[in-house]
Amino acid sequence: MSSPGRTEHLTLPGVLTAEQAAQTVAGIAAVQRPDGAIPWFAGGHLDPWDHVEAAMALDAAGEHERAEAAYRWLAARQNQDGSWYASYLYADGAEGEPGDRGSETNFVAYIAVGVWHHYMSTGDDTFLDSMWPTLYAAVEYVLALQLPGGQIAWKRDTDGSHPDEALLTGSSSIYQALRCALAVAEHREDPQPDWELAAGALGHAVRRHPELFLDKDRYSMDWYYPVLGGALRGAAALERIDGGWNRFVVPGLGVRCVVPNPWVTGGESAELALALWAMGESDRAVRILADIQHLRADDGMYWTGYEFKDRAIWPQERTTWTAGAMLLAVAALGGDEATTAVFGGDRLPVGLEPDTSATGCCS
Repeated sequence: MSSPGRTEHLTLPGVLTAEQAAQTVAGIAAVQRPDGAIPWFAGGHLDPWDHVEAAMALDAAGEHERAEAAYRWLAARQNQDGSWYASYLYADGAEGEPGDRGSETNFVAYIAVGVWHHYMSTGDDTFLDSMWPTLYAAVEYVLALQLPGGQIAWKRDTDGSHPDEALLTGSSSIYQALRCALAVAEHREDPQPDWELAAGALGHAVRRHPELFLDKDRYSMDWYYPVLGGALRGAAALERIDGGWNRFVVPGLGVRCVVPNPWVTGGESAELALALWAMGESDRAVRILADIQHLRADDGMYWTGYEFKDRAIWPQERTTWTAGAMLLAVAALGGDEATTAVFGGDRLPVGLEPDTSATGCCS
C-alpha cells in the first residue's frame, strides 16, 4: 500500500520541518495494518474516532491510498445498525476483534468528517458515492439517539439501551460531523432535511444550553470543543477560550487534559491549536504547537502526555492520533484546502436552527 506522499506544505517555522513531518507520516503509516486499520500504536487497540483522525492526517500528507484503505476498513466493519463498536483489538492474535461492544455516538459520526475531508483532498466522486451508504447509516444511527433538547446521547450499551445523558465534547464533535454529512449530501444532490433540522437543534443546544450536558468542566476538551466543532465562532469563541486559558494552558508545556492534574497531553494541545486557528488566533496556535514539541520522540511520533510535577512521560505510548492531530493543526495553519474546509467550516451547511420565537422553547 503506497501513494506519493507530500510533506513540503506540512511545515511550520519553530514547530515542524518537511523532513520531520515526513517522519511523522511514516510513523503513522508503520502502525497501519494491512487491512487498513490504524490502531493507537502497534499492538494497541483501535477506536473509530481516532482511526479517522489518523486517516485524515495521512490525506493531509498526500497518502490518499492509505487514507482510503482506512475508510474501507470502516465500511467493511460497520454493524448492521450503522454503528461501530467502541474499540477493536490489534494485539498479538487479535486482528480486529471487538473489544468494547458498546458504541459511542461521536465515534460513529466522525466518519462524515473523514469522508468529506478525503473527498476535498482527492476530488474522488467514485469514493464519495461508494461511501454514501456507510455514511448514511452512521448518521441515521446517531440521530436516533438525539434527545428532546437537541443534544445527542453519548453512547448505546450492548443491550440496546442508552442513557439520556449527553457530553458537550461528543455533541460538539457530532455537530461538525453532521455539517460534513450535509456537505456530502448537498454535493450528491441528495437533500436530507431531517439532518438539517437535527444539526440546527444540536448547534443550538451546544451554544445556548450547557445545562443539557453532563458536567465535565474539569476536562479541557469540554472547554475548547464547542469552538473546534464549529458551534462557536467570533466573540463567543474568544470569550470561551480566554475564560479558560489560565485553567488549562501550562506555558511552555501545553494543555492540561484535566484540572488540576499536572498532566499535559499532545492531542488536546494540538486540537486546541486547531480551535485557535479556526477562530483567527493563529499566533497563539503556533505557540501551543511549539510548546508541545518536547513530546516528540526520536521516531517522529508523539508521546501521549507528560506529568510535569514528576517530570515523567506518561503513559509510555506514542499514539497515531496524537501525531495525527499535530499534522492536521499544521496543515490548517499552512492552508491545506481540505483541512481548512472541515475545521474552518465557512463553507459547511449549518442546518436549520429551531424557531423559538413563538413558544419560547429551547431559547
